[in-house]
Amino acid sequence: MIYRKLLIVAIAFLFTIPIKVYSAEWQEIEKRGELVIGVKDNLRPLGYRDLEGNLQGFEIDIAHRLALELFGDEKALQLIPLTNQDRIQKVTDIEVDLAIASITVNTSRQRIVDFSDFYYLDATGIIVKKGQINPNIRNFSGKIGILNNSRAIAQIRYNLPQAKLKEVSSYQQALEFLESGEIQGFAGDITILTGWIQENPNYQLLPNIFGGYPLAIALPKGRQYQELRDKVNGVIRKLKQEGWLEERAKYWDLPTN
Repeated sequence: MIYRKLLIVAIAFLFTIPIKVYSAEWQEIEKRGELVIGVKDNLRPLGYRDLEGNLQGFEIDIAHRLALELFGDEKALQLIPLTNQDRIQKVTDIEVDLAIASITVNTSRQRIVDFSDFYYLDATGIIVKKGQINPNIRNFSGKIGILNNSRAIAQIRYNLPQAKLKEVSSYQQALEFLESGEIQGFAGDITILTGWIQENPNYQLLPNIFGGYPLAIALPKGRQYQELRDKVNGVIRKLKQEGWLEERAKYWDLPTN
């Protein structure tokens, strides 16, 4: 009897909560008249909030341009902030039509979602205090900070075998170590390091770039979503051919070579 009552309460509770689920099939999206796009809101310069609380950034620009190309209105969209942990899940649950949220294409993710053509090639870079290290660091033997379990570890070990690596638990800790001189550089994704430099202008990104990690738009798998994927890919290819993606990347100070 107790379990039955609990079940009834649980069902009643569920029906009182509106669960917003969108359809990522193009015909339904077209009928709705706008895209629902998952984005980052705390990752400068890809997607972040300015002083007025408005979403800005390279990926936000892509989202608006996608709406412009598909609906003739760059404001024909809803932007839904996503965390790193729920980016893929929100796409598979069709709670967003697609996600432009600093998502790197890899094999494990390709089993769960589909991806558009890539819109930016991220990579591993190194930041240092301005004027402290020779830009050519191929023979660098100092200490470089790196996040625990970061994919940058393998890149730095391979490309800078003489460098000493010191793993850190957070970007804040890396900044503290840089300020104290405990490390001479910090390695990570150039998209994230670019945002760091914009917030800490006494640092610079060295020209040495290692590896390549394609960032792409995540879309739901399934034949019923093929029309949406085709339309998104058509826009990305057009923006590449026009040079628009490269121009916007440069606008946000992201390296393009």
